[in-house]
Amino acid sequence: MRNLTSLLTGALLITSPALRADEPLVFISAFASGDKGAIHAFRFDTKTGALKPLHRTTDIQNPFFLAISPDKRFLYSIHAETFGGQKDESVAAYSIDGRSGYLSRLNQQSTRGTASCYLDIDATGKTVVVANYSSGSVASLPVRGDGSLGEAASFVQHTGSSVDPNRQKGPNAHSIVVSPDNRFALAADLGIDKILIYRLDAATAKLTPNEAQPFVRLAPGSGPRHLTFHPHGSRVYVINELKNTVTVFDYMKASGTLTARQTISTVPTDFTGKSYCADLKITRDGRFLYGTNRGHDSIAVFRIAEDGTLTQIAIEPSLGSGPQNLFITPDGQWMLCANMPGNNVIVFHIDAQTGQIKAVGEPISMPTPSCIRWLP
Repeated sequence: MRNLTSLLTGALLITSPALRADEPLVFISAFASGDKGAIHAFRFDTKTGALKPLHRTTDIQNPFFLAISPDKRFLYSIHAETFGGQKDESVAAYSIDGRSGYLSRLNQQSTRGTASCYLDIDATGKTVVVANYSSGSVASLPVRGDGSLGEAASFVQHTGSSVDPNRQKGPNAHSIVVSPDNRFALAADLGIDKILIYRLDAATAKLTPNEAQPFVRLAPGSGPRHLTFHPHGSRVYVINELKNTVTVFDYMKASGTLTARQTISTVPTDFTGKSYCADLKITRDGRFLYGTNRGHDSIAVFRIAEDGTLTQIAIEPSLGSGPQNLFITPDGQWMLCANMPGNNVIVFHIDAQTGQIKAVGEPISMPTPSCIRWLP
């Protein structure tokens, strides 16, 4: 009956050995259309770093980015019949079947934009926020009691441009992240070189511009892509796709305001080729930051000082082309890297003392992996 049920809900069975407590679930999206587009479920051996395939959910198209609810019961995915086309895309809501990792579609709602590329969910599990790259906008969607999504509660169209004539002709919202205290949401817009700051009303799932500081500008041509908060909550780190840099901001929790402190390169000083940053992640202890370089095909490793500033300590090969997304396990021992055009996922062991990374096992082959999420 499980096999039949899984086929009816779009999940194709690969193998279904019993999950152990020390083998959490990992979901990885395959950014593709047709038969290749899917959300792959794995189990992860926390002792060896091995990723073991379970099954894949196939009733999804171009699932570029994923988010999992705080209570671990629901998964949300970008769903786009034609990514970045004329038609608005969707966020699809799924319930997660216990520890099996099987996904059952609940519903989907419009993102009110195109090339929807980033999702986050607030701490209450009642609001999903989405960034739309091509149309340059952000939106927030309320989550119902059963995990399904309501229509967008708020929508904000970004405006403006910046100095790169090819990449910055208009707004390109590339990420939106809810603050640790659940009071603000910060959106990185590559096309206008801004971090836009919104207040989040968790009760209504609405975003409104932050009156104290509605945005902060980065250096012209930076192209901010992804951002993350330091675990202590008083710093924000932004990776800049076009300049191959990371910018460090002081973050005032009370007002939701940002002050730039440092910008540092993610590529070697003698590198002259073309490369574009993608993602950045910080270890839970707040000591190390990692950022990906697509083109140089590497992972930059930084030590975080007490004042939040960065020192580069290594640049390691990503062992696949186009490192798109990173995930660091909560214990800080392992990092997973999705090399999207390289069609593989690499597992690295993290040295807790030095922050250095070392690949373990064999690359996991899968089509165009784009986003990695974890279910303990």
